[in-house]
Amino acid sequence: MDKPYNNKAWLLVIPVFLLVAISAIIPIMTVVNYSVQDTFGNNQFFWAGTEWFQDVLRSDRFWNSLSRNLLFSFIVLCIEIPLGIAIALTMPRRGIWVPVCLVLMALPLLIPWNVVGTIWQIFGRADIGLLGYALDQMGINYNYASNIFDAWATIILMDVWHWTSLVVLLCYAGLVSIPEAYYQAAKIDGASRWSVFRYIQLPKLRGVLIIAFLLRFMDSFMIYTEPFVLTGGGPGNSTTFMSIDLVKQAVGQFDLGPAAAMSLVYQLMVITISYIFFTVMSNVGVDKPDARVED
Repeated sequence: MDKPYNNKAWLLVIPVFLLVAISAIIPIMTVVNYSVQDTFGNNQFFWAGTEWFQDVLRSDRFWNSLSRNLLFSFIVLCIEIPLGIAIALTMPRRGIWVPVCLVLMALPLLIPWNVVGTIWQIFGRADIGLLGYALDQMGINYNYASNIFDAWATIILMDVWHWTSLVVLLCYAGLVSIPEAYYQAAKIDGASRWSVFRYIQLPKLRGVLIIAFLLRFMDSFMIYTEPFVLTGGGPGNSTTFMSIDLVKQAVGQFDLGPAAAMSLVYQLMVITISYIFFTVMSNVGVDKPDARVED
């Protein structure tokens, strides 16, 4: 006899839906309201329609900040994903060093974002920072506050230091879940280290790599606190990403209509690009039924 379905279990989900409605849906609807209206203060609003959306999409300021976002995300993904896989492959699978390595990998993730920006702000100073002082003693003219290349290099290095650990931990979890029988069969066949990685480890890491790729893309594409604390969007506007530009427009200039329209476009782009990445990566066949472990 089939067990009757208990619909009362849905009552347990109601608090979650209420929390989401309060913390997400209501603020989004407020932003939508601002995006189609104009205000001059005193709680007086005037209908603007799609005017702000048209202004945003025609603005060079928007496209410049978008290009900086895409470039930054592309660079950090190209560095952090391969580096995270490489570090995870070198970590021990058993023994006393396993918890030590896991704790060391997790430490950067426990530091608040504003503290990370402050640490690297001090770290890169030529007078008191280790990095800035060392480069200065080597005769390298390093100044992230006035040189565009130095500012970008510092932000990228900061992000790699902060978030590569996430990729490492995800990949390590995927590696330790691979049954030992696969490695024993590869050893019997005389497979090389590259063949083991190509035909055993990489296919088994497919799921965690999709998660790592999506998390790091969304995080890097929406980055705000670290570069804002480190450079404030400078020098000039060279590190003014969309999130920083959005805050400047909404809080600094109090242009609520354009800022609301820009935030909705920003959110739609994050969702769309993440969906495309997930679809493409999920459909790319990493596992091949007829693949053999060869030298």
